[in-house]
Amino acid sequence: VLLLLTQRIQELVEACSCAPAHPQQLICDAALVIRAKISSEKVVPASDDPLDTHKMIRYEIKQIKMFKGFEKLKDVQYVYTPFDSSLCGVKLEANNKKQYLLTGQILSDGKVLIHLCNYIEPWDDLSLSQKKSLNQRYQMGCGCKITTCYMVPCSITTPNECLWTDWLIERKLYGHQAKHYACIKRSDGTCSWYRGGPPPEKEFIDISEP
Repeated sequence: VLLLLTQRIQELVEACSCAPAHPQQLICDAALVIRAKISSEKVVPASDDPLDTHKMIRYEIKQIKMFKGFEKLKDVQYVYTPFDSSLCGVKLEANNKKQYLLTGQILSDGKVLIHLCNYIEPWDDLSLSQKKSLNQRYQMGCGCKITTCYMVPCSITTPNECLWTDWLIERKLYGHQAKHYACIKRSDGTCSWYRGGPPPEKEFIDISEP
């Protein structure tokens, strides 16, 4: 029994787990946000250290558009991800057809690292509102705090906070709110959910009482 328990703990440790986050939060936290096709993939060593047995998948990509990361990189040719899904490695279709929204981090050596805890979605699965928000709207709200509501009561604790209620209402994380709304900071420093074109003050909605 002890052996089985030890194995189970090891499995849990090895599994990739990510804290739930609204797409806007993941994009704000990312160093790089691009739209790209995946041209090919290759398994490569994770480092130059011969004692390091870890592998990475190197995806060769065709960058279509960069939304964030201009100041560090101009054109991305490769992105890297852990080979093992237990280490949060991402499996993408490398057929030069399917387009993806990729978000990730830029390592000190200039390599772009992506993993399952980043926001990575097929481009065609994004809503029109999400695609528009990538250009500016999401980043307008990076100073806001998005709090996930799991159960009632659920209330705002700071003026710059938006309550994310998809799980509470729809029992799924990426529901209507994640697909169609951005949390934007207004001129008075408060934050509210917004859907649609340029943010006039009257268009803000308040769902602090789910």
